[in-house]
Amino acid sequence: MQNYLLTQLDSGTRVITEPLPSVRSAAIGLWIGTGSRDEDDARAGVTHFLEHLLFKGTKKYSAQQIAEVFDTFGGELNAATARDYTVVYGRVLDEHVETAIDVMTDMVFAPALADLDSEREVVLEEIAMIEDSPQELVHDLITQTVFGSHPLGRPVLGSAEVISTVSRRSIGAYHRARYTAANVVVAAAGSVEHDRLLELVETMEQKLREPPTRKPAARAPFVSPPSPSLRFQRKDTEQYHLCLAAPGISRSDKRRFAASILDGVLGGSASSRLFQEIREKRGLAYSVYTFSSQYADTGQIGVYVGTREENLGACLDIVAEQISSVAAGDIADEELARAKENLKGRIMLSMELTSNRMSRLGKSAITDSELLSLDRILAEIEAVEVSAVAQLAGLLLARDQLSAAAIGPREDRVLAAVETVCPGLMAAAAA
Repeated sequence: MQNYLLTQLDSGTRVITEPLPSVRSAAIGLWIGTGSRDEDDARAGVTHFLEHLLFKGTKKYSAQQIAEVFDTFGGELNAATARDYTVVYGRVLDEHVETAIDVMTDMVFAPALADLDSEREVVLEEIAMIEDSPQELVHDLITQTVFGSHPLGRPVLGSAEVISTVSRRSIGAYHRARYTAANVVVAAAGSVEHDRLLELVETMEQKLREPPTRKPAARAPFVSPPSPSLRFQRKDTEQYHLCLAAPGISRSDKRRFAASILDGVLGGSASSRLFQEIREKRGLAYSVYTFSSQYADTGQIGVYVGTREENLGACLDIVAEQISSVAAGDIADEELARAKENLKGRIMLSMELTSNRMSRLGKSAITDSELLSLDRILAEIEAVEVSAVAQLAGLLLARDQLSAAAIGPREDRVLAAVETVCPGLMAAAAA
């Protein structure tokens, strides 16, 4: 049974709530249907930069007042930029919901876009921080390798060149085009009254800086991936940081439940194969895991390992061996059952937090994804069979589908390790 209420206002804004009478807090999120994939090369990083500027004050609240309001409430206020959406979210006691909505809608619809140069430096420092963190930077590299020149392949933070030069006028134009009432979802979970929230949100149109001059440009669809390739970046690191990855499935794909079980079996938990075989049994790496992301029209799936030079080849051999084993259907009943129970347990435990319930509502609405009941989700997980997991592993993680990205001191060491696992990438690297 679904326990949420959804209303679309005349402005186009959608309001979705999940009342939870047993709690005193309310989690609120303003979800904007714009992300880094909506930028062109000349605006790479503007979406994330704009998210920062939302906190720098509005016509009604200064940056310090915004911080003081939520600090006084003992509440939380934050924001995030993804490839297909931006979200400003907070959590407060129910008695402070009205003020929280007032501040957050001001931030989203009437930002002053002040202190541009000082916040520009903050974002440049954030980009530099990623550059100094190879275990994070390698994920940007593999995403660029998998998606190529498509906007999905661009880092969410964008480029330092764009951030260094983008003007307030350009950011303002982007805000007017993308931050429209019809492109926003307001989600709330906890001690909230749906009808009262509707009344509060309806005032948002009055806060728009000015009417949009045009509709947001259509997103560039991801039609076909580039050929698998290898990307290497030299850094004097103690470890080599390496990812193998390929295009995955979309968020609406019916196989997404099998994909989650595949993640759990292969490398998504402490009892998973890669963690046990590479770290626990052989001590070849401290960090090894699988990862995945899902978008409206595609996704990504892959493996990360960080290890010393002498262990790199052995780690990749184990990765290839375990992928082949799973693809062959070599999954024991108890292994499948453990992965299912792990996934169901994590989902149910996460639902004890109002912020997670709000995120589930908001993300589903802003991405136009089906919002399944928790009972339906648990049933779908339980229905996954070994054959579905094996088929997905063989399809998505086939050796001729994998791209590679690595950071470390010597490219030849990476090539030698990758060659035995993905020999086809050697020709791509040499080209």
